[in-house]
Amino acid sequence: MIRLFIAEDQRMLLGALGSLLSLEEDMEVIGQGMNGEEALKSILELKPDICLMDIEMPVLNGLEVAEELAKSLSPSKVIILTTFARPGYFERAVKIGVHGYLLKDGEIDELASAIRKVMAGKRVFSPELTFDVIREENPLTTREQEILRLAAHGKTTKEITSELFLSSGTVRNYISEIMSKLDAKNRNEAATIAEKKGWI
Repeated sequence: MIRLFIAEDQRMLLGALGSLLSLEEDMEVIGQGMNGEEALKSILELKPDICLMDIEMPVLNGLEVAEELAKSLSPSKVIILTTFARPGYFERAVKIGVHGYLLKDGEIDELASAIRKVMAGKRVFSPELTFDVIREENPLTTREQEILRLAAHGKTTKEITSELFLSSGTVRNYISEIMSKLDAKNRNEAATIAEKKGWI
């Protein structure tokens, strides 16, 4: 029996996914969560075989939960389910080491088949996503992404310098480089562009 956990912030979709997958003879839904923090706590306790994880969730998003699970060496495998075919999200998911990344508009039979493949040790990715990644790669370095993520959360240059132990000149240089790479007029516009593409 494949033990599943579903993390999804839309109640109706969460219920539908749970009901449909429970109909599969070899699957059992052992838990559900509507925000990332709740999902992470439950997954670490329940140790499901596979977690179906939405990206856009309150408190922690699906990729942040997957990152935390990877750090904690959790045995649970993660399949990201998303409405967003954003290349940056996919790129991040692959770096984290998720086992599957699928768009929500697929058939339930395809999802069940993907779950079985992941359980058998394979990785399953939507073809549309892999094509998008080839087309548009994230131009930002890991450090630039980190700085822009903090700026996007409203942190000032001073706050970023103390959090990352960098000089204010270095942070300003990074922000200037980020704006240049993203062809943005200011840090807010740069953050909006990067978030839209899933690069931060």
